[in-house]
Amino acid sequence: MHHSILPCDFALPAEWEPQSAIMLTWPHGGTDWKPYLRQITNTYLQLADIITRYEDLLVVTPILESTQRMLAEKLSEGQMSRVHLYEMDTNDTWARDHGPISMVSRGRHNSHVIPIHLLDFKFNGWGEKFAWKKDNAINLQLYYQGAFNAALENHQGFVLEGGSIESDGKGTLFTTSQCLLAPHRNQPFTRENIDSQLRNFFHVRNVVWLDHGNLVGDDTDGHIDTIVRVAPHDTLLYVGCDDAEDEQYEDFQALEKQLQKIFTYEGYPYRLLKLPMPDAIYDEGDRLTTDKNSKGDRLPATYANFLILNGAVIYPTYNQPEKDEEAKRQIQLAFPDRDVIGVDSLTIIRQHGSIHCLTMQLPEGAIK
Repeated sequence: MHHSILPCDFALPAEWEPQSAIMLTWPHGGTDWKPYLRQITNTYLQLADIITRYEDLLVVTPILESTQRMLAEKLSEGQMSRVHLYEMDTNDTWARDHGPISMVSRGRHNSHVIPIHLLDFKFNGWGEKFAWKKDNAINLQLYYQGAFNAALENHQGFVLEGGSIESDGKGTLFTTSQCLLAPHRNQPFTRENIDSQLRNFFHVRNVVWLDHGNLVGDDTDGHIDTIVRVAPHDTLLYVGCDDAEDEQYEDFQALEKQLQKIFTYEGYPYRLLKLPMPDAIYDEGDRLTTDKNSKGDRLPATYANFLILNGAVIYPTYNQPEKDEEAKRQIQLAFPDRDVIGVDSLTIIRQHGSIHCLTMQLPEGAIK
């Protein structure tokens, strides 16, 4: 019997599918990290240490020698052998949003077909809020420096950040209307236009648009990876808010109601696991505080911004022991066979992101 291969069998994998490496874009004095560069560098070294226990690490940095030296001091020789360093100029460090988005072939091919395509969308600083041109050039430079064992697809005509989409690996894509319809991204496209483009880019059959759950202090216009994450077996981990005094209460109650009403492609309700809302954290310039009367900016702390590795999940903690522990329990329920490891993310949120935002996973076989 003759089986013909479908004209297109590339799919957007789920994050928990096998990975070759995690990409990090290293902080340096020319970024907004400058006031607390030592602290954020320590956070990066901690992430590098955990990642290289499970898989390879691809590092983009304009300060190659010092980055290599710091990593060599922190990591064992075996871990260091898993590090791939590439030198290039950068504006900032949010690899989730400037890194490539991977499509993986689900079929069996003859040897000349490259089974991984890396989609290089335009990154424009979340709607031209920040300098972005160097970061937007990273994927192409990595490709030309021979980092990838994959084809690079140019999608520079469309603005899309990795943090704004979530995939279940079987044809459903999650996103948020507030981000994908935000100013200076893809006007004048409507929601219908963008919906059909997402289906075309990622070969999905279902796009779930969430309309609620925007964290105060989030300058991405509401990335999905700060509020709702997909886990195996039709599970969604989402940020809940039970404190009626919190300014975000109504918005997150509405998110919860919306999640209770959506169904899988097969028509089943999702298994919902609620993550706690961290106590509000404010930035007063010289220090962070949880004092409700603070005049500082509220930071978008969230437990949803975790990173899935081969065999582990790294999740953000905020020096709030009870809530940190509750978040860990919920994530462990979703990923029972993985180690769940907390990393203090108080420095990361000073730049309005967390662990997932700093990282981008690359699928098995994607790097040289």
